[in-house]
Amino acid sequence: MRRLRSAARAALSRAGIVSRLVPRRVRMRLTLLYGLLFVISGAVLLTITYLLVNRPTNTVLVSRRGGSGPPGDAGVHMYTGDEMPGSVDGFARAQQQQAVRQHAAEMQHLLTQSGIALAIMAVIAIGLGWLVAGRVLRPLRTITTTVQRISAHNVHERLAVEGPGDELKDLADTVDGLLGRLEAALDSHKRFVANAAHELRTPLTVEHALLEESLIDREATVDSFRSNFERLLTLSEQQARLLESLLTLSGSERGLDRREPLDLAELTGNVLLGTRQEAERRELRVEAHVAPACIWGDDALVERLVANLVDNAMGYNVPDGWVTVVTGIRGGHAFVRVANTGPQIPPAGVSRLFEPFQRIGRTADNGHHGLGLSIVRSIAAAHEATLNAHARPQGGLVVEVGFPLRTTTAPRPHPPAVPATAPRETGARPLRTAPE
Repeated sequence: MRRLRSAARAALSRAGIVSRLVPRRVRMRLTLLYGLLFVISGAVLLTITYLLVNRPTNTVLVSRRGGSGPPGDAGVHMYTGDEMPGSVDGFARAQQQQAVRQHAAEMQHLLTQSGIALAIMAVIAIGLGWLVAGRVLRPLRTITTTVQRISAHNVHERLAVEGPGDELKDLADTVDGLLGRLEAALDSHKRFVANAAHELRTPLTVEHALLEESLIDREATVDSFRSNFERLLTLSEQQARLLESLLTLSGSERGLDRREPLDLAELTGNVLLGTRQEAERRELRVEAHVAPACIWGDDALVERLVANLVDNAMGYNVPDGWVTVVTGIRGGHAFVRVANTGPQIPPAGVSRLFEPFQRIGRTADNGHHGLGLSIVRSIAAAHEATLNAHARPQGGLVVEVGFPLRTTTAPRPHPPAVPATAPRETGARPLRTAPE
């Protein structure tokens, strides 16, 4: 055990030494890399040249004077140092040995001069590598400086890097796209906070006025107190519903903590059972065509999604209107579709109604705060579901949410990539939206 600990400490010590030796600046690392590659390439080239030049070429020409050779022999012969016969005189042998020594001296001189040239060129290569690395990293420094300067106050600025479509240009365009999404998210967040503050301030102002009226009215009766208290209770219930909706919207934004097998038909049936009295009070016909549609998801959130769709369809309707709820499987997806009669909606304004605090007529007298469909969009995104909506030409809205079918294993939960308060697409098909 002690040996393992000592070995681990030694490994950590070596790693720390290596990390301290490695330069921290990218420009320096690139310069060293360029210089090292040049030195290695130059050394390999010089080695190959040396081996080629160092091939044995100590050939000696020997001339035999006096015609002492055999008939037809001209008296001139070519020998290498190893093939020279014993009959050759000592002078020829001395010349051959001198040629060998001269060749060795020339190779030694070539090796020395090549090493000096390689050292000089290595210094030049390091200098040129420093300049080239600085030139290559200049756009990256510009991107870094610009990004460091951008904050929430000037998030509208962009890098706008010009030049060839290389990797650095792609990086700059990616950062510009990220800044665009951040700007849209910040603007949406600001609108959300402003609208939430307005929605909460209005009932608080009314509550303050009712309490003040009860205190300054010295002729107030029990009936007037009771009437004010009933109005205060109604306002309190509306604020509680608003806060609950805000909490649901925030919770669905974080993604799913758990997934369990669900049936859209069963959840839809439970929702419709609780809306009978409201439908009778509003004189609406509610038709349900539910077929089994099995998915993975959070039962509370999916039931809230269906309830918001049905509540939206009933709240924004017309007298003697109707609401149709359909569940089933189509195109490899489990879906729930809610259609209703109601006021006419401009097709261009359908997507805006899925933003928080957007509602038809901009009135909250009916208890709607404009969060229903934004919660639907957020829950659909958390379940990786597609969301499509379009306005009916005769008035009203059709909203359909398509969930991935249940498989044998539950998908791994993960949070949505885009906040619900920002415009998004929630699936392969484009998001088209409608009112709460």
